[in-house]
Formats: sequence, structure tokens, C-alpha cells
Amino acid sequence: MSFLTSQTHLHITTWVVAIVIFLIAALMGKNSKGLHMVLRLFYVLIIITGGALFFKYQAGDPMMYGMKFLFGILVIGMMEMVLVRQKKNKPTGMFWALFAVFLFITMFLGFKLPMFINFLA
Repeated sequence: MSFLTSQTHLHITTWVVAIVIFLIAALMGKNSKGLHMVLRLFYVLIIITGGALFFKYQAGDPMMYGMKFLFGILVIGMMEMVLVRQKKNKPTGMFWALFAVFLFITMFLGFKLPMFINFLA
């Protein structure tokens, strides 16, 4: 297995685990303080592995990779907003919707750019 594939697999693994932890923490509500801290660690790992992939691939199509990076950061931001607002008993519906939209765009770009997979076709 080449370094490139292992780095991509590491990035995919971190965001899949982070989404699972996020969903569990969101279902737990206010009792998820420790889980929320673990999720924040995964945010950092996602940004590090994603940044490494970004700098490796950006020469091919810098604007699209920059957009994917931006939407990835927005996904992380919406995850954090949902959990923080949920703990403060504030409405989270808009942030759930934005999370879903940004996640879809990020995954669409993420699969399309290096692998040329178009899951809408």
C-alpha cells in the first residue's frame, strides 16, 4: 500500500469515526461532555490529514480542492454548533440542515476530485 492510499484511508477513517461520534453525542444530549472532547480531537485529526491531502493534490485543481477544504471546515463548524447549542437548550434545526448540506457537498467533492467518482450520475 502506497503512502498516498494509506494517507487517504486515514483521512476517511477519521471523518467516518468523527461523524459516528458526533451522532452519538447528539443523541446523548447534555451528558456527552467526554465524548464531545474526543470529537474535538478528531476535528484536529481530520484537519491535519485533510490538510496533508490538500497540499499533496492541490496542483491538479486548486480551486476545487480549496472549496472542498472550506466545506470540510464548515462541516466541522456545524457539528460543533449543533452540540454546543444543544447543551444550551437552543434550537439546532438550522445547523442540522446546514450540516447535511455541507456534508453532502464535501463528500461529493471529496469523491469526485481524486477518484473521479460522480455519485449523482
